[in-house]
Amino acid sequence: MADIYFTDFFNVPEETLSTYGAFNIALDIDLPLFIDPFLLFASENEDYKKLHDGIIEYLLFLRERSLEGHVSKAMLQAWYFFPEVKENCFGFCIDGHSGRGLAGNFAKALNSGFEDIFKSFGEETITKGHHLEKLCLIKDRVGRDTISDFTTNLIKDYLLLYTEAFAKEHIPADKCSSISVPKSIFNYQFKRWMPKSYLLPIYKGKHLILTPIDMLTKDDTWINKKDLWNKFESIPDAIPNGQLRELVNDYFYSQLPKDDKPTKEDREKAISRTLRQFPDTIDYFIKLKEAGRKEAFDNSKLKVGNSNEVYINLVNKLVQLLSTTSKFYDIPPQNSEEETAKRIEFLKDVIENKGGHKLFYIKGKPVKRESDLQIAFRLTWVEASSDITREADDGRGPVDFKITNGAKDKVLVEFKLASNSALKRNLENQTAIYEKASDAKISFKVIMYFTDEELVKLQRVLRELGLTNDKYVYLIDARNDNKPSGSKA
Repeated sequence: MADIYFTDFFNVPEETLSTYGAFNIALDIDLPLFIDPFLLFASENEDYKKLHDGIIEYLLFLRERSLEGHVSKAMLQAWYFFPEVKENCFGFCIDGHSGRGLAGNFAKALNSGFEDIFKSFGEETITKGHHLEKLCLIKDRVGRDTISDFTTNLIKDYLLLYTEAFAKEHIPADKCSSISVPKSIFNYQFKRWMPKSYLLPIYKGKHLILTPIDMLTKDDTWINKKDLWNKFESIPDAIPNGQLRELVNDYFYSQLPKDDKPTKEDREKAISRTLRQFPDTIDYFIKLKEAGRKEAFDNSKLKVGNSNEVYINLVNKLVQLLSTTSKFYDIPPQNSEEETAKRIEFLKDVIENKGGHKLFYIKGKPVKRESDLQIAFRLTWVEASSDITREADDGRGPVDFKITNGAKDKVLVEFKLASNSALKRNLENQTAIYEKASDAKISFKVIMYFTDEELVKLQRVLRELGLTNDKYVYLIDARNDNKPSGSKA
């Protein structure tokens, strides 16, 4: 049976890792989970509270250096630049664990933040605490992955010690090694990051890092820009100062077009200007989020539990079933086309007949993301004779996957949602572009639908494009109320 997860390779019972409280990471693919600093701040765990205090202490150190004057390029690199902690196997990267890390854009955004949005950082009186996530509410190119990467780097010593303790007790010595990990702890006396050695589990010559489940969330951090934008009109109601409340409201509506109906872009610009004019509004938003701490934990538990159920439990059971009964991994396909078709059909069966559709629902409502479908597909691609890679973005958008079995044997796979308003245009135009760029002759198109209405629309689009009987087009039925056997288009 293939080694997909941490417990597979290190021969650790899943119950042991679960009891320890760690997430069972996938070894060769990132899962879209993130460390949310708010979960540290709001936790009843005193160790987590200290970790959050440590994050704030480091931010205050950076703020003091910024207020002292110009921060040189060398200082930016020493204090703000961090590699992606790819050893924890979380993030956006579906093909392996190679991410961007934190460099120039993040350093400039955070450093400049101390001149505006973080100007009074550490001195807030409206909120109960101080929050790194404040940065992502205003600055461009600072999102959940950036906040999570920064948080992970700042608590890396804790995570490494957490992993070391598990390794010493449960993993054979021949699968561990003493590793000096750079930038593990910060020495405030010398104002520099220092390395530290740990005994860690090793996979393919690299160490791994375990993460406690109760630090993790999926989709976004609790304090995030999307919620700020969506709930902005309700924030002034939380401002106790009546005069300030009216000033914020008046200024916001004055920034919207007078005659025409405001567009989404108009509204976002008006919000951005209002936040800069009245920065305390951000703190009132954060105060509302602080009040929802129980919901934050419930939300995290639901989403991470959902990911654990489908990405790990369900896929593991199916891989085991296929390995022991149908010999799914033992019969080598003749070429990449045959192997790709086999994997797609397996994924289709998982979603339609084995409960895999649950991955795409939260509280009974569909969460429509192509990325989840891509991850589910990638998790089925183990012990394969062909290579699967993410295609580089050449400016025309990256194809989801390229499958190769030799220089001349290449196929492409694209995943779509039937609800996508640009579905017809994408099906009509993208295939030829991708095939030309990748020197491939075959493109599989996998389209998932959630409702009867989406199926009707999808069938109409396929008829109009002459793809109804195309053997390279697969439909996947993710309806929650009816699970008939789907069929190829």
